[in-house]
Amino acid sequence: MKNLKLKVNASKRLSHINREIYGHFSEHLGRCIYNGIFVGKDSAIPNTNGVRNDVIEAFKKISVPVLRWPGGCFADEYHWKDGIGELSERKKMVNTHWGAVTEDNSFGTHEFMDLCEILGCEPYIAANLGSGTVQEMSEWVEYMTCADDTPMANLRRKNGREHPWKLKYIGIGNESWGCGGNMRPEYYADLYRQYQTYCRNYNSNQLYKVACGPNADDYSWTEKLLDSVKHWHTSAISLHYYTIPTGDWSHKGDAVDFDEKEYYQTILSTLKMKELIERHSEIMDKYDPEKRIGLIVDEWGCWYDVEKGTNPGFLYQQNSMRDALVAAINLNIFNEHSDRVVMANLAQAVNVLQSLILTEGEKMVLTPTYHIFDMFSCHQDNDLLESDCDNFEVAYKDISIPGISKSVSVDENGDIIVTLANCAMNESVQFNIEFECFEPKAAHGRILQSERINDCNDFETPDRVKPETFDKIKLKGTAVSFELPALSVVSIRLSK
Repeated sequence: MKNLKLKVNASKRLSHINREIYGHFSEHLGRCIYNGIFVGKDSAIPNTNGVRNDVIEAFKKISVPVLRWPGGCFADEYHWKDGIGELSERKKMVNTHWGAVTEDNSFGTHEFMDLCEILGCEPYIAANLGSGTVQEMSEWVEYMTCADDTPMANLRRKNGREHPWKLKYIGIGNESWGCGGNMRPEYYADLYRQYQTYCRNYNSNQLYKVACGPNADDYSWTEKLLDSVKHWHTSAISLHYYTIPTGDWSHKGDAVDFDEKEYYQTILSTLKMKELIERHSEIMDKYDPEKRIGLIVDEWGCWYDVEKGTNPGFLYQQNSMRDALVAAINLNIFNEHSDRVVMANLAQAVNVLQSLILTEGEKMVLTPTYHIFDMFSCHQDNDLLESDCDNFEVAYKDISIPGISKSVSVDENGDIIVTLANCAMNESVQFNIEFECFEPKAAHGRILQSERINDCNDFETPDRVKPETFDKIKLKGTAVSFELPALSVVSIRLSK
């Protein structure tokens, strides 16, 4: 057993952890929207305005702070006027990106914005730059946010919504370097400057405009983009990075049937997120030393081969204890870089990639990843504390990774939250936390672990992997000690 020390300075607050770091992504892809989040008002499955009640309650439990929609690649072929008005009169379309299925547009602007109101979360609109016009994007903003006597505001009223919605976050295009238009950064930057000009702030609504940032380690894109848009009403740039165990997009590996080597490859792949954030942040510091422009990781998560027998364009995959560790590592990384990272959106919320929730007819199951968000949600809107942790290297053949991932924050009441993940398959850790300027009097913890790293929750055994109370915590003065098992994640709240 390893013996490690974690030092925490409770008097030194480093940055604010925006609640939007715990955000999510809902694309018109596979069964994320249709037969996932949305089943329609006439469904026998209990729903509110067509949205599954069990999904609503699950989202509320983890305090979903922001939801990104309608894509993804789908965003740059989505024309918003097709998704408003009477259902019977809405245009159908073929989803050319994802499975070539026909969409009836029964889930559109009203359905999405109303869902966000029900959840109490911020909507994040990904607007169509790739195949849309400046006028189309401008009118969509007017439709959603204008309270005056204007054509689009009156069209919204005609469609049943008198008062405008609140819209803060808008992405000006998606993956413009790829599926959103295959553009050069210089060309996209010019379009961004043009399109964002006509996304107006109506009445009291203030838009937070997000420029399409880099794909993974495309540092040249970040450099060229910021050189052009840094003074053009840019609130943030986006970053996309997916964890692929094999590093091969043509054969990404199985979601459940994997061995020890593939497990460690997955952890090594996901740890690259830290390097990406730090190197892109260095470039951002050059052009924006005041950190006025945020970094939004608005697509992240594990991407495996689709489940056998499913539509390959639907990106449906299972979700195991391995994914829980990946989620914990990434959330800890985002917390520890919250001086620049202002939002992140897991891909995706339901039935697609590293999802929170799986559905099948009336059945619903919460994934191990969902439970990590439940355990970590107590970091939302906290301040990151200075902390320093001993670590150890886990070696497997030619792979070497740090064994421990951590972050520490303090909430508005002075409680300290510690989240730790032990990535080692066979090594438990005796942890000793030493606090400066803080003496805990009570500790409450939860742990997520399973007998096998391949374990997952399915419709027959929905609770195979779920959090349990972690009560083996010893307090002595300003010190806290406990044993952290191999392949486990803990969240501990310490109170004075």
